[in-house]
Amino acid sequence: MTTINGEVEPGFEPVREAFAANFTQHGDIGAAVCVYWHGRPVVDLWGGVADSETGRPWARDTLQLVYSATKGATATAAHMLVERGMLDLDAPVAKYWPEFVANDKADIPVRWLLSHQAGLVALDEPLPLAQALAWDPMAAALAAQRPLWTPGTAHGYHGRTWGWLVGEVIRRVSGRSPGRFFADEIAGPLGLDFFIGLPVSERTRVSRMVYRRPAVDLTTVPAESLPEELREQVDAWRDPNSFSNRAFAVTDPAAIDFDSPEVQAAELPSSNGIGTARALARLYAAVIGEVDGVRLLSPGALASATKEQASGQDEVMVIPSRFSTGFMLPTGSNPMTGPNAFGHTGRGGSLGFADPEHGIAFGYVMNHIMSGSDDVRAAALTEAVRKSLA
Repeated sequence: MTTINGEVEPGFEPVREAFAANFTQHGDIGAAVCVYWHGRPVVDLWGGVADSETGRPWARDTLQLVYSATKGATATAAHMLVERGMLDLDAPVAKYWPEFVANDKADIPVRWLLSHQAGLVALDEPLPLAQALAWDPMAAALAAQRPLWTPGTAHGYHGRTWGWLVGEVIRRVSGRSPGRFFADEIAGPLGLDFFIGLPVSERTRVSRMVYRRPAVDLTTVPAESLPEELREQVDAWRDPNSFSNRAFAVTDPAAIDFDSPEVQAAELPSSNGIGTARALARLYAAVIGEVDGVRLLSPGALASATKEQASGQDEVMVIPSRFSTGFMLPTGSNPMTGPNAFGHTGRGGSLGFADPEHGIAFGYVMNHIMSGSDDVRAAALTEAVRKSLA
């Protein structure tokens, strides 16, 4: 039986129970969860194995790559620049990034980059991975890229390109790379164990990921045997030229080894943030309120940052999605604790979010990368938080 380490304040025991059940019933190998309530930690738990090849146990300071949960950290950085008057979401991207005017993109506002409406989900010619990790070649390729739909007329999850698009705007405005800005302005003041661009000195603390293949590959199932609600999505998965596939194939090779030192050391502000559940929860707690004297966004800036910008059928995910300027908003498939919550999931199960109505900030990270409707781990934990608040 997995030993659960850490602390839970009275009233939040259901979260401990759900966290333990994730190991015994739902496939967790190594994981951590943290909950802040009105600016202070009330749940801080970890357990399991950080490296299944060596047996290294998950420790209090184990770091985990969180895939797209990184986007919430990057969006926070962008909104801090907005609040400081350095970035105007309604100004053309080209005001800050002149090369972006190419291919009729002169009128695309910054807001559409953050809210997945720019139509720049893929590249006509994917870049060698080494060039993508070097940053400048990918920024140049995106500046030259034509939109794949009329910007502003639809939205689709810019799963990989979002990081370079938003990150380049942050770099042009602040004079610092997005990872450096995050380290200086967010992680440093809050004491967060979270990195966009992992220092070599922290490498030994990172957990090794384990990937679970779906029990059934739906692309091999005859269309007539699929539930009606899945057919359009599975058709997109089957088509190598669909946005669903192209959005995650902007590099050559398309598959990226996120366990590799080179990938973890690079700055990929959409997908390679590495940190603890404690850092995710503390970040969101400081977005919605004060944490040890630090607040990242004022109430007005928070309201602007979390206002819905796009909703409905997603051109990439081929399911309904909702976005503010950078944050995911709750949907039926996105487990948070209330209708006013906001945050971001990550591939395979990680989740960070805040619920200002209830004063909740939440972080969950794990190394068993799962997908599909049978992954209930984050949903079980958020349901336990709701139960604790009842």
